[in-house]
Amino acid sequence: MMMMKLWHHLAYAMASLITLFAPTLRRGVFLFTVWLFSPLALSTDIDGIWKHAEEPVWIEIRLDQSDGVVVHNDKFPERVGNTFIKDITADKSTQGLWRGSVYIPKLKDYKNVEMSLSETGTMQIIGSFGFFSRTIEWLQVDKLPVQ
Repeated sequence: MMMMKLWHHLAYAMASLITLFAPTLRRGVFLFTVWLFSPLALSTDIDGIWKHAEEPVWIEIRLDQSDGVVVHNDKFPERVGNTFIKDITADKSTQGLWRGSVYIPKLKDYKNVEMSLSETGTMQIIGSFGFFSRTIEWLQVDKLPVQ
């Protein structure tokens, strides 16, 4: 009988603790689930259509072809169809980092760059040329502007 009473008190204490901490446990389970699956919700590649953050230029990154082509350019329509980025490869040591070569019209040559996605979803293309470095931001878009 004594053992049964002790068991009853123990079960009551456990039930009280579970009731007391249930909201915290639920929140903890929820936060753990969000943390576990959040990388799946974020874009993890640069494939798709991107608009220059400051200029009226759109490019399409095609990872299956390891390049990016100009698909719309309001200032220089003759550049549509030109390869803007070539030799795109994912950096095996750093997730979310790609390397390639970007065409620089003023130099009439391709220069090595790094591409990455920021936390806000913008793509940053970073090129270093001697002592100079330049970062250009691109915004991912669903479609091209109406022609």
